[in-house]
Amino acid sequence: MVTPLKTLMGFSVHLNVQLKFYNLPKTKEILVDQFDLEDNEVSLTTDLTNDIDADSLDLFEVLNRVEDDFDIKLAVAEDIKTVQDLVDKIKEQLAA
Repeated sequence: MVTPLKTLMGFSVHLNVQLKFYNLPKTKEILVDQFDLEDNEVSLTTDLTNDIDADSLDLFEVLNRVEDDFDIKLAVAEDIKTVQDLVDKIKEQLAA
């Protein structure tokens, strides 16, 4: 069960829902810009290496931009394979 972050105007705002809706569009925007993609080419299941041909330098640049745009720190993460993995890492850091 998710605990409400706070109540605004009678509605409970849940941390997981708030972070997911905030960081997915921004994450997609970063990837679309970095790899010159169309918005519909990026989904949560998009594999960063296989689907958009990101090499290690590309991923390093994406992580740097994510850190700058979200004002967070991400450790070098070999476990980030998909957009979902990246969104989850961002969510973890924003919740910390």
